[in-house]
Amino acid sequence: MPSDPHEEERSEAGSLGLPDLGDGIDALTFEQILEMDEDEEEREFSKSIVFGFFEQAEQTFTKMDNALKQQQQQTNQIIFVFNRELRDLEELSSLGHFLKGSSATLGLTKVKDSCEKIQHYGQMKDEAGINAESDEDLCLSRIRETLVTVKEEYAEAEKVLRRFFAG
Repeated sequence: MPSDPHEEERSEAGSLGLPDLGDGIDALTFEQILEMDEDEEEREFSKSIVFGFFEQAEQTFTKMDNALKQQQQQTNQIIFVFNRELRDLEELSSLGHFLKGSSATLGLTKVKDSCEKIQHYGQMKDEAGINAESDEDLCLSRIRETLVTVKEEYAEAEKVLRRFFAG
């Protein structure tokens, strides 16, 4: 057992014994990123991937917030609202899909799952992406709620990963 909880050790099978990453990060997936590092002390490769993801996530959340704000500002212009909402839903779906892929690569399971929900709601489907949903306002409301959740999940994962790399 390492004396430092952030210190890693190789098991007999050769995998890294990572510190507890919590239930929001899949250790096996994250370990695959770590295995690409040439220097296990510096971890330049994995650190650049993770910190690049942080920037990407923040930018994507800002784009999602802006799409939702623009949609709210358009509600008084009745003629424009329908087309605007559909474009916002499509954009939100696309942003959810984008962030889902990035978070899956790092093993951020909770973030990935929430982004997938945003993707589905933006496609005017239910949470699982199976059944069509005809109520645009309901889909936008679900995206707003899920965006709050995914930001919390992201903040927790970011905290854990920053602590890991500061380690």
